[in-house]
Order: sequence, then structure tokens, then C-alpha cells
Amino acid sequence: MELMAQPVLLLNASYEPVLIASAKRAMVLLVKGIACVEESRNIRVHRDWLLPSVVRLREYRKVPHRIVVVSRKNVYARDNYSCLYCGEKFAADKLTLDHIVPRSRGGKSRWENLATACGECNRKKGDQTPEEAGMPLLRVPRAVTLATHKHVMRQAGQAETAWRKYLYF
Repeated sequence: MELMAQPVLLLNASYEPVLIASAKRAMVLLVKGIACVEESRNIRVHRDWLLPSVVRLREYRKVPHRIVVVSRKNVYARDNYSCLYCGEKFAADKLTLDHIVPRSRGGKSRWENLATACGECNRKKGDQTPEEAGMPLLRVPRAVTLATHKHVMRQAGQAETAWRKYLYF
């Protein structure tokens, strides 16, 4: 993974987790003075800067209760970067989005109709439903709510030990 694409946990001034941003976005917030580093990795990105792992906003920002939009990144995170057909875990660049009911048959790009699939399973399923292809889903896809969004952040935090104290394990 590219250095500036590394995930960084963004906290509000109250230490409440807000979102997972890229290191590039976090560095912009740091340079502008909007945020400060709480935890960093031992990787130099510049003579004066270490790669951040957790950053906190200097001033409290009201985070609106928002719906989580359907996007490739959010579907992959919801499915824990695992193929919902074979169950294997993959890097994001090895995954594809599969329409459970194919678009050619009227399937929409909605949470409930999108599944994370590896390239091999997606090619095998082709333009069929899982039942027609004989490939049952391991888990029924559901819409991501604010509560499940927090759960997704906790899942991501399992790999990042520095995040655990901020994600209420």
C-alpha cells in the first residue's frame, strides 16, 4: 500500500472517533493546524514529520448524523475485505463489486444488492443470480447504518493496535 494511502483514525476534539482517513488527508489537516498527532508510526514522511496513525481535531466539530453512502470502499469495509462467495480475504485491488441481481436484469446499486467478490468468483458467477450459478452468499448484505459504521471502524482497529484505546474495545 502506498505510504500516503495508509489509514489514519481521525478523532474529534472530544476524542470521539469520526472516520478513517488517508495519511495524505491527515497530513493536510496537520499542516493547516486543524489537527494534532495523537499517535504516529515510526516512518518518516519528511524530515520533521512522522507518518500519523491517529490524529485529533483541535476544535470540536459537530458531526451530523449522516447516512453512509454506497461506495466501493464502504462495501469492501462492510464485508471486511472478504469475498462473500468463497470467504477469502483480499487486498482492495484484488476485489470487485458484484451485483447480486445483475444490472442487466434490473439490479440496482444498493447496499442489499452489492457484494464484495474476488475476481475469480465474480467471473464464475457471471450474469446470473447466486442461485442460478450455484454460489450461495456466505452472508446476506445489509445497509450500513451509523451503528454498523462504528463497528466497521472497530474492525479496522483490530489491525491497528494504536487505535484500540480510541475505539472502545
